[in-house]
Amino acid sequence: MDKESKLPSYVKISIFFIGLYALITMLYISQGIVVPLIFSTIIAIVLLPIVDFFVRLKINRVFAIFITLFLSFLVVGGLVAILFSQAVKFYQFWPILLEKFSNLIAQTITWTASSFDINPESIQTWIEKTKGDFINTNTNAIGRVLTTLGNAILVVLLIPVYIFMILFYHPLLLEFIHRIFGKKNQMQVNEIVSQTKTVVQHYLVGLTIEVIIVAILNSAALLILGIDYAILLGIIGGILNIIPYIGGIVGVVLPMMVALITKSTAWYALSVMAIYYFIQLIDNNYIVPKIVASRVKINALFSIIVVIAGNALWGVSGMFLSIPLLAIIKLIFDNIESLKPWGMLLGDSMPKILNEKNKK
Repeated sequence: MDKESKLPSYVKISIFFIGLYALITMLYISQGIVVPLIFSTIIAIVLLPIVDFFVRLKINRVFAIFITLFLSFLVVGGLVAILFSQAVKFYQFWPILLEKFSNLIAQTITWTASSFDINPESIQTWIEKTKGDFINTNTNAIGRVLTTLGNAILVVLLIPVYIFMILFYHPLLLEFIHRIFGKKNQMQVNEIVSQTKTVVQHYLVGLTIEVIIVAILNSAALLILGIDYAILLGIIGGILNIIPYIGGIVGVVLPMMVALITKSTAWYALSVMAIYYFIQLIDNNYIVPKIVASRVKINALFSIIVVIAGNALWGVSGMFLSIPLLAIIKLIFDNIESLKPWGMLLGDSMPKILNEKNKK
């Protein structure tokens, strides 16, 4: 047959979804290997300019990578030391917090019983039953949590090795990418690789600056209000803010709970919520557009979808990786003619026709 046989549309759609399901299944099963490699690759892309700088100073590439990793460990180690010192103080004060929280529950039960004419004993019975069910449910999960923690520690130890290898074999990996796509596509491949490096570097460096600024603002606000463990809670809020839309909500709940337990009035908790909301406005309207935003912009709809999907696929790691991976996917779509409509769908720029209609 001279003419190429064409498959019906429903067959093509079926093959696409079967392939997509198989890909997602493989990514889920192999997450113990894939996730550390993706983290290592992204970190290696960020550290690559520093390695190249030392290489230009006539330093051996191996030593340049060692120096870069050592400096990175110093910075990360300093941040971990600050968090650990604050966490130790929080742990020492934990029994007092529990006692105050129990008193708060007792006061709430008394107020609820008197306001709604409910027997206090029935409320207490319901609380005890709920607490018992919660403990029984989570006792079975302790073993799984410990196993997961052990695997996480192993992954953390492997990531520096992966980063070193990726940085060392960077020229080899680039040559492989060029050869696999052939000579005809060299210019397009070079453009995609170059833009990918730029996007990842700008995004992560900007994200780091955003975390620092938000953590400082959070900590300063909590210190002004006199909330205990202001620095620890402020840093946690800054880190959680990395997760789009969801992290900000979780980040404000923790200091509000501490304010409710440690302060005599609920106004402190409401003040925390109001100030955090103001900080979020600054973050969303100034810090993110001016500092974090890179050449690739993802619209809010797909940002939320990929964060939720990332959590379902790889847990917390997937939530952190979702946005940079989607940015890279959009970048690839934008550079391939047949996939440009998909890149437009992921972007945040509205079509000119709709803008003109809205003006009328």
